[in-house]
Amino acid sequence: MTSFFFPIFVKKFTMINAVRNTVLSVLNKNNYGYLSPSDFNLFAKQAQLDIFENYFYEYNYQINKENARQSGDGYADITKSIEEVIDLFSVTEGLEQNFESIYFAPSPTTTGSDYYLLNKVLVYQGLLDEGTTTATSGGANKLIDSQANFTVDINVGDIVAVENNGIKYVVVTSIDNSTTLSTTGVSGTFDSIGLKYSIFKKASKLEEAEQVSHSKITMLSNSVYTAPTATFPAYTTEDINLTVYPDTIKAIGQVKSQYIRYPKTPKWTYIDLLNGEPAFNASAADYQDFEIPLDDEVNLVLKILQYAGISIREGDVYTFGQSEEQQDNQEES
Repeated sequence: MTSFFFPIFVKKFTMINAVRNTVLSVLNKNNYGYLSPSDFNLFAKQAQLDIFENYFYEYNYQINKENARQSGDGYADITKSIEEVIDLFSVTEGLEQNFESIYFAPSPTTTGSDYYLLNKVLVYQGLLDEGTTTATSGGANKLIDSQANFTVDINVGDIVAVENNGIKYVVVTSIDNSTTLSTTGVSGTFDSIGLKYSIFKKASKLEEAEQVSHSKITMLSNSVYTAPTATFPAYTTEDINLTVYPDTIKAIGQVKSQYIRYPKTPKWTYIDLLNGEPAFNASAADYQDFEIPLDDEVNLVLKILQYAGISIREGDVYTFGQSEEQQDNQEES
């Protein structure tokens, strides 16, 4: 009966199901005990986080090897492969304003982002116009501002940043008249009245802001030779805020962040069969596969076995997972 259900719910290879099958196979081989789906999901989350955070330590280790001329190139360029993995979790998005040149730093509490590591802060140059939408009669992709005069300095291809449940960016496709622009990009961008927006010149440069300490920014700002400028901006962080210098940088969507996010929490979803055995269901709304690369499948299995060994109080399972992981690490060193 079990084999009848699997083709319905498993339509393609999923790493989380393969990992769980391997873990259960090891546990069942010597009758160590049963690992429930809820426990597996808890251990899977922690195992993925362990491996994810280790990427950064491994990256640092490989950089040190490069500096010591002990690293290869081409297919032996381990640093490049780690960079590619970390870049899978890269996110670039506009920052919402708290007050003028103070923006909300990316975090779960402020922007709802799954922020792990802030890598860059970028600032748009070429601000052309700012305003607030005054109507929605033209449709959700029409920017209408009765106070604007878009025929003066706006061109097709210019970038519009809008504050609407986060910062959204769209591109001007036509200047309909002095108060209306047609755009393309995110659907439903202009679906409300009173939305703040900024318009930046087409192909506007993004300058990277330098992170400085609070003591250093005071010293820099007091000199006409070292004070931050729009071309050479700087920023400081404090609590949930990110302050950009100079304070003329304060337009909606003018500041973007590029950060590394956490991997999504994996979840092995299932249905209960008549005999009580759970069957994998990849069609469930809350299903989530592992996000780390396939070549980390072995590491996932070994780490989950270690957690499972502690949970069921079987030292042999923990020792097996730990010894295999150590051996695998030695082979990769």
